[in-house]
Amino acid sequence: MFAKQGSQVRRSTPANLSSVGAARDGAGQAELESLKAQLEAARHAAGEAIGVFYDPRQNAEHAADLQRSHSLREEMASPMQRAEAWGRAASGADEHDRSAAEAEPEE
Repeated sequence: MFAKQGSQVRRSTPANLSSVGAARDGAGQAELESLKAQLEAARHAAGEAIGVFYDPRQNAEHAADLQRSHSLREEMASPMQRAEAWGRAASGADEHDRSAAEAEPEE
C-alpha cells in the first residue's frame, strides 16, 4: 500500500489500482442504464404510476427486472462505499503523519 520514494511516501490510490473493477462497474452501469430505459418505456406504455410500477409486489410481470435493477444499484454502491472508507482512512493517516512530524524536534 505504501512505497518509499526518496523522502516521500507514496500511497496507492483508487486511480492507480487495477482497472478490472472499473471495467466490471462500467458493464454494470451500462446494464443498469439499459434496464432503467426498458422499465421506464414499459411503465409509460402501461400508463402506470411510478410507485405502483416499480413495486415488485404489485408488478409481477416486471418483478425480475426490478429486482435485478436493485441488485445492480447495490453492487455499484458497494465499491463506492469502500472507496469512501479508503479515502477517510488515508486522510486520517495523513493527519496522523503530519501531527507526528510536527511533534518531532528538528536536528
